Amino acid sequence: MIVLKGPQEQLLSALQAVAGIVERRHTLPILANVLLRREGDEVEFISSDLEIQVRTRATFAGDAGPFATTVGARKLIDILKSLPGDQVCSLSSAQNKLTLQAGKSRFTLQTLPAEDFPLVQESGDFGPAFSVPQATLKALITQVHFAMAVHDIRFYLNGILFVAEGKTLTLVATDGHRLALAEATLDVDMPKQEVILPRKTVLELQRLLKDSGKGNDDQAGIEMRFSSNQARFSFSGMEFVTKLVEGKFPDYNRVIPKGHKYKLVLGRAPLLSALNRAAILTSEKFKAVRLTFFENLLTIAASNAEQEEAKEEIEIDYAGDKIETGFNVNYLTDVLANMPQEMVGLDLHDSASSMLFSLPERSDFKYVVMPMRI
Repeated sequence: MIVLKGPQEQLLSALQAVAGIVERRHTLPILANVLLRREGDEVEFISSDLEIQVRTRATFAGDAGPFATTVGARKLIDILKSLPGDQVCSLSSAQNKLTLQAGKSRFTLQTLPAEDFPLVQESGDFGPAFSVPQATLKALITQVHFAMAVHDIRFYLNGILFVAEGKTLTLVATDGHRLALAEATLDVDMPKQEVILPRKTVLELQRLLKDSGKGNDDQAGIEMRFSSNQARFSFSGMEFVTKLVEGKFPDYNRVIPKGHKYKLVLGRAPLLSALNRAAILTSEKFKAVRLTFFENLLTIAASNAEQEEAKEEIEIDYAGDKIETGFNVNYLTDVLANMPQEMVGLDLHDSASSMLFSLPERSDFKYVVMPMRI
């Protein structure tokens, strides 16, 4: 039976859309596979890791269904990548194997039964749907994702908090040393909903979302629905279902400092460049830089165990007291590298207090970083 027949680019695109969550090695071998399910002239592609499920559909020529099987996702993608882009590919099934033909190339792949594929059981208590442009959600994730914890025993920090309330969608991430918050305006008034999306889900969404709504209007937005234990996203002909992280996220409003003594605005790119240069001479285990704010001058200094030193100076509009403080340089470069704006606001209080990054004349982004002892 010919399962599907179509351009190499179309088949590769559909597989790559769902294969991001597929692990090469898994305790369940079938989870390394993608489920192919033909119904009429459409083929459904589904991947799962038991906690996340991604589904998309595409129209292909082929024998009339219904038909379903599973095949190794990475192998199939690697083969398709190696073929010329202008070739027509066909997948045919016989004797529990799938044969891919393209031009004079032929590959026979082992399959596993479709009925053994563990589909995610979707929740029955999803809340009301709301949507934002894909580019908006991608920008929000980009602004906060770097502040997520990695393998923290406080499992609720290994992800991003999504809060939909009124006409505001808020994303918050923290690893206990820094906190990033970004907001966007919704078109509808929402009852308060709070969920924590796992780190893997966040990074996969970031990969899949489009930077701008190119093409049809129905592809420009992403629809979101939250339940008590799942989140569902629909966009660009795809459906993305994920389990949530259980636990209580820290009260981020208490972490964000208010009433800082000094406020200044400086160029993002010059500050980032100076920090990157100073970081070269920080120790591998101790990524500390010393920031000293003088009248109209900021100095950035770093040193290492070999007694090597770096010093950078930036002219700033500052007329306050001298403040000398230290930070993990990566915590500073992370936020600056993920901000597209030309100018950044810095709020300071004293050498022992956290520093607040913001966007001048805007209140929809905040980044708090705790100082470190040097």
